[in-house]
Amino acid sequence: MAEPKRRSILKQGLVVSNKMEKTAVVQVERRIQHPLYKRMIRRRKKFLAHDETGQCQPGDWVEIIETRPLSRRKRFRVRQILRKGTRA
Repeated sequence: MAEPKRRSILKQGLVVSNKMEKTAVVQVERRIQHPLYKRMIRRRKKFLAHDETGQCQPGDWVEIIETRPLSRRKRFRVRQILRKGTRA
């Protein structure tokens, strides 16, 4: 019996740092409703993503995909750059 295909997790976020070799820090933001006050609030989380070519620059909007563990904290890789940033 074949195992069901595992759904790959895609996230979009902003590159905030690329100071490591072949690694970019991507900040992903999601909006949730506050359970008591019913107001929309922002939750942010940073992910380390593997950037083989080193093309990601701070300010770029990228799409990352979950992959096998590449290091202790790195579990995503950059799938594509959606929009180049303007941050200096």
